[in-house]
This record gives sequence, structure tokens and C-alpha cells, in this order.
Amino acid sequence: MRMKNWAAALVIVGATVAFSGCSSSSSDGPVIAPVTMDAGDLQGTTVDLVVGQVLNIDTGDLLVDSYSGEVADTSVAEFTAGRVEDSATFNPGVTALAAGSTQVVMSNDDGGIEDLTFTVVVSDD
Repeated sequence: MRMKNWAAALVIVGATVAFSGCSSSSSDGPVIAPVTMDAGDLQGTTVDLVVGQVLNIDTGDLLVDSYSGEVADTSVAEFTAGRVEDSATFNPGVTALAAGSTQVVMSNDDGGIEDLTFTVVVSDD
């Protein structure tokens, strides 16, 4: 009889441990997938994002760190420059911070490339 109680207790403890790894804390929000667009497709467009979402900008054949960006309303969105760290390459991007609309201008350090101007519209959901 004692062996059955121990076996049952072990099953309950094991199940508790297994399920605790599946739970998430209340501070974790939903995962929002980034929007990826080619830099060449951004000129004059409007990009819709939700708060917390990121616009991942594919620079194609141009170096990811050759672009700089300026956001008109930094309370709505934030530009993050591209970079290369060791063997990892990070594209430039725009992060949606709060509901609203703002213009983004991206410039390329390589001469002769036209500035990219586009609008980011951010919604709460």
C-alpha cells in the first residue's frame, strides 16, 4: 500500500514539474511577428504596425549598417540601425512604440542613393 502512495506522489510531482515548464508569467505578452519589407519597396508607402511590432528592413545588396534613419515623431516609433556583430547580421528596423502616425526617412551613406521616405501607422491592436 505504501508503495502505491509513493508511486502516486511521484506521478503527481512529475506532472507538476512538467506542466510548470509550460506556463508563462503574467508579464509575458503575446508574441507579435515582425513585418519584413525590402528597402526598395518602402518609398512612399504606408506600413501598418501594432504597438510592440517591428518593421524589419531587408537592405538587399547594400550593407545593413549603411542606412541611418530619422523618425519625425519618436513617441510613435523608433529607428534602429543595422549592424554586424561577429557572425550575426542585424537588419535596420522601426519599432512601434505607441498609437499614432509618423514619417520615417532613411538615408544611405553610400553616395547617389535617394532617401527613402515612408509613413508608419501604429495601432493599439
